[in-house]
Amino acid sequence: MLDLDATDLKILRVLQRDGRISTTGLADEVGLSATPCARRQKRLEEEGYIRGYHARLDAKKVGCGLQAFVRIRLDGHAEKTVAAFEAALLRRPEVVACYAITGSSDFLIHVMTSDLDALGEFSTHTLLRMPGVRDTQSSIVLSVLKEEKAIPIG
Repeated sequence: MLDLDATDLKILRVLQRDGRISTTGLADEVGLSATPCARRQKRLEEEGYIRGYHARLDAKKVGCGLQAFVRIRLDGHAEKTVAAFEAALLRRPEVVACYAITGSSDFLIHVMTSDLDALGEFSTHTLLRMPGVRDTQSSIVLSVLKEEKAIPIG
């Protein structure tokens, strides 16, 4: 954040809200002409502040009607065990996010499946058979009250 000025932060806020905005529209919103605005946006991309542009899909409409958060505890924390578990987990399309966490569990994953049967299949036949998994605890999402993808900056 040290290399970002107020205009850079404005650009990031606008792009989080609308990643498809035109360069001209972006420039108008942040108070620059198009060319300097495009240069700043390109620099923000090259320096890794902007990691990509994505469409936000309706999960239910594309067949992912069930979401769950699963806490995972491993048998141990040996480097080989953790690496094998992480490699197996990263190959699973049902896992849309994974966090190494503190507390009584080692990992928290966000899983999206079509329904409860698919979650049960994933849990019992895939997740519990991954290297090093001691136990899991699942919480099914009943409703989504807030799902903000924007990062609160400046």
